[in-house]
Amino acid sequence: MRELVRPVVAGNWKMHKTISEARQLAAEIVSQAPALTMASIILIPPFTAIQEVKKTVGDSGILVGGQNLFWEEEGAFTGEISAHQLKEAGCDFVIIGHSERRQYFGETDETVSQKVLAARRHGLIPIVCVGENLEERKSGKTLKKIKVQLENSLFSLAEEEFKMVILAYEPIWAIGTGQNATPEQAEEVHGYIRQLIADRYSQDLSSCAIILYGGSVKPANSFSLIKEKDINGFLVGGASLSAESFLSIVKEANRVNEG
Repeated sequence: MRELVRPVVAGNWKMHKTISEARQLAAEIVSQAPALTMASIILIPPFTAIQEVKKTVGDSGILVGGQNLFWEEEGAFTGEISAHQLKEAGCDFVIIGHSERRQYFGETDETVSQKVLAARRHGLIPIVCVGENLEERKSGKTLKKIKVQLENSLFSLAEEEFKMVILAYEPIWAIGTGQNATPEQAEEVHGYIRQLIADRYSQDLSSCAIILYGGSVKPANSFSLIKEKDINGFLVGGASLSAESFLSIVKEANRVNEG
């Protein structure tokens, strides 16, 4: 997928960092990232800091994304942001369907589908999140939930468009809780997603698909997760707010390419 190499490590800063704080964090990451060339790094700051972060990363090879978008091109949608506006601000990626958007702001599989189409119209690569809550996990409905989310939000895409989508599996019960799925639990879902892609499209597309894991990723657990066959990187939340912890995760992810 374009200039991306595996593993892919994306830092979602959520509603953290002022413009000056974002500039400082991005600069710290840029200064230490050249030694970590075997991974693709994506920084996803709040909207207010996108342009400053883009300016700070410059031609370092570090990429920039947005945390959400609206599906209309423009109009009377107070508080929303369009794909065109994100692209002009310097984004190449955009998170769509994050569990926090679904939980707090009414995101549905149908709105995810509309947003994905809007992102692709403007050349943005969507990072589309899927995942189950604790009740669904405990009742054995995880795989059913994932299948429904993919069918309703993404599987109407043509194969050429689906190629330009990154998936992120984020067990909702593990986000910001300090818990994380075991490598075996994560791999089961990632492998299932890959099989669904093969069934819907092709084995070749399934093999090439980038599927990230997100859910309390830390330096201490990142290597045990990235070693799994179907995990291609991470969507990192809290640990991306420190250059030291974020780059430690990138370094651990890099180890899969060392020898």
